[in-house]
Amino acid sequence: MKMSRGIDVDGEAGQPTDRKSALAGALRHRIISMELRPGAVVDELELADEFSLSRPPVRELMRQMAAEGYIELEANRPARVSSLNYQSLRSFFLAAPLIYIVTTQLAAANSTPDDIDRLKRIQQNLQIAVSENDVDGRVRYNDQFHLEIGRMAQNDYLMPSLRRLLIDHARLGKIFYRHPGVERMQQDMADAVDQHEQIIKAIALHDAVRAGDLIRAHWELSRLRMAEYAVPEGVHVPIGVA
Repeated sequence: MKMSRGIDVDGEAGQPTDRKSALAGALRHRIISMELRPGAVVDELELADEFSLSRPPVRELMRQMAAEGYIELEANRPARVSSLNYQSLRSFFLAAPLIYIVTTQLAAANSTPDDIDRLKRIQQNLQIAVSENDVDGRVRYNDQFHLEIGRMAQNDYLMPSLRRLLIDHARLGKIFYRHPGVERMQQDMADAVDQHEQIIKAIALHDAVRAGDLIRAHWELSRLRMAEYAVPEGVHVPIGVA
């Protein structure tokens, strides 16, 4: 019996599903946590060795993750983590409010008590991460929160777009959450957590209009802080008069 990242796996011939699932989960986390930076090479051989897999299932997973937007595949070149450049960021900021609002409104229309319970559990984990200043936890549970809302929306056309959006939202969040010098960061986090609570209530009440308004305000809070980090005022230099 072998161990792969804390999961018992069968050492016999063949490729157990749990090994491939463990690789998928680890690779997704490494990308959204910025452990693997945008543009970094994803070494297929190293991953196959680390998770005791042969190359075919690893290649299959690479194709799946490329379709989801985590990595980029080009002929005769190694796989790379999806880039963050001007064009991708512009597309991200244009699409984000549309996708977040529509999925949240659909979630409000379709939610069940079980859905709300799952959302509340994720929210509790996020609150703990915020209180403990756990940057990785904040990014991870915020990602899970909005992904769960996407699942509640029950729309197969929107889900791939939401997944792709959340990859870059998580990576951008990981960048600017690391910088406590960004003004009002702690208050913003408290406001964001409170907005999550209000979003849960609106979804539970099937109030799609209220849920849409709340998610719009929630996105705008994130957008302003990302913009503040990316476009700082600059260092003040006094100009002397000769």
